[in-house]
Amino acid sequence: MMADPLSQILDLLDAQCLLSGGLAAGGRWARRFPQPDAVKFMAVAEGSCWLLMEQLAAPLRLETGDVIVVNGKRALALTSDPSFEPPEAIAPYDRVVDGIGQLGEPRDFFMLGGHVALDPARQPLLLDVLPPLIHVHGTSSEAAALRWLLDQLVRERSAERPGAEVATAQLAQLLFVQALRFHLATSSHTAAGWLRALGDERIAPALRLMHGDPARPWTLDELAKAVAMSRTTFAARFKSVVGLPPLAYLLGWRMHLAERDLRESDVPVSTLALALGYASESAFSNAFKRTKGMAPKRYRSSVRSGDGRPVTQVPFPAQSGESLLT
Repeated sequence: MMADPLSQILDLLDAQCLLSGGLAAGGRWARRFPQPDAVKFMAVAEGSCWLLMEQLAAPLRLETGDVIVVNGKRALALTSDPSFEPPEAIAPYDRVVDGIGQLGEPRDFFMLGGHVALDPARQPLLLDVLPPLIHVHGTSSEAAALRWLLDQLVRERSAERPGAEVATAQLAQLLFVQALRFHLATSSHTAAGWLRALGDERIAPALRLMHGDPARPWTLDELAKAVAMSRTTFAARFKSVVGLPPLAYLLGWRMHLAERDLRESDVPVSTLALALGYASESAFSNAFKRTKGMAPKRYRSSVRSGDGRPVTQVPFPAQSGESLLT
């Protein structure tokens, strides 16, 4: 069974794109934004500006139809002129109208912005694999869908039609997914991890197999054969692209699924163990404890009582030699 790992991981993260406002500006202006510590997206609906961001070699020009996604780990600023730097302090807008910050007159620039709300316990799964900046050019062939989504977002915000909030949320979600797709299709510089793997035509099929049937006792030979590679070549390429050996990645995905079910459902640990491919509850409990630092039942109790907090710190565990079934 072939699966859609991107959809599964975004679902695991409970990723929800929220359109939070925008910026309308005119004349000579500059605006500094605080470091968001969250995935943010901005879409230029009218005009152009320059993006200034920490460790960006030079100011980046953003044109109508451009969309950017940032992983929230660097501060940024927007300006009408790269020689006109914003003040160090984050100044208030001239005024705010319907959630849109206003700077200068007359208006010749308009941008919509928002962020991606993630489950705090699991957000490293996305933040650690996203590059600091994804820039989708409005003139690129891949941007046609983004342009349509942006136009619809502007219409929904201004028309005040029934269902506008729901429509806006869904459009923003699609905007974010399209930006990720663009990045996968065009970038060769993504950090090692599951996101990079989805853009690798040789490794992505193996990822889809594991996500499609995580309970299956996959072997390295099976996965290599499925993608028409030798065992040695497949293992080396998978680790280079993903940052982990194949079976360590599978273990990590199983543990993420287990963690979610322990937090959000009352499924017995024995049932969960069988659903994830373990021969016994004790085998599953041992694997979970080695990976997450506590036994499944204790983890569930700790999270629900509020005495503990989720222990997920890295996308997937680094173990490479342990068995998945013991």
